[in-house]
Amino acid sequence: MSSQPVPLPCRRLIALALLVAAAGAAAQQPPAPVEAAARQFVAARTQGLAGETSIEIGPLDPDNRLPPCAAAPVAFLPASTRAWGVFSVGIRCEAPAPWTVYLQARVKVVADYLVAARPLRAGQIIGPADLGARRGDLAALPDDLLTETSQAVGRHARHALAKDSPLQARMLRTPAAVRQGGEVTVVSRGAGFQVSNAGRALNTAAPGEAVKVRLPDNRVVTGTARADGTVELSP
Repeated sequence: MSSQPVPLPCRRLIALALLVAAAGAAAQQPPAPVEAAARQFVAARTQGLAGETSIEIGPLDPDNRLPPCAAAPVAFLPASTRAWGVFSVGIRCEAPAPWTVYLQARVKVVADYLVAARPLRAGQIIGPADLGARRGDLAALPDDLLTETSQAVGRHARHALAKDSPLQARMLRTPAAVRQGGEVTVVSRGAGFQVSNAGRALNTAAPGEAVKVRLPDNRVVTGTARADGTVELSP
């Protein structure tokens, strides 16, 4: 059975469709520059982090229908996003036609962090022998994880902690420098002078915290507790 010749108008339509398809394929945004922009951006944001940092960038869809960017695409982080753990990186192009895509990224930061070397009692003052170290991905652990011995030694455990518990800042408290009802020295400093008065603390405070003090004339002043037990008034 012989085939019928394709009418000229149909041949023209088919040719036009092929040209449009070819143009669409040619106008596709290559994934490599987009992924490279995201990687370079995240690398800059994570530079200087303690530990072994690794970055994974999700691929741009190779079948995307984005027009090629005339200049280098620009990477950015969406509002309230930080380059830590799993997050999205935005890639923006302005010309010849504006477009924005988002790639998934993952940042791992492998480093040592502190754990309880043995069970700790509530209120216990932590010493070097109470601390151990573990290695892991900090990005997958709580944000306030402690990594330096100096961040824990001399502080009090807020509650009992089991052995091998990762230590977080919220689990510890700084010992009080001033205790409610105790006698304190109130120091006021100015240009070329310093005045000291005795007083009685009206609340307990750690170094750096606010404390109210009643002076001998019954005036109540507010200052900042210092590590040496004095209370410093703001100038």
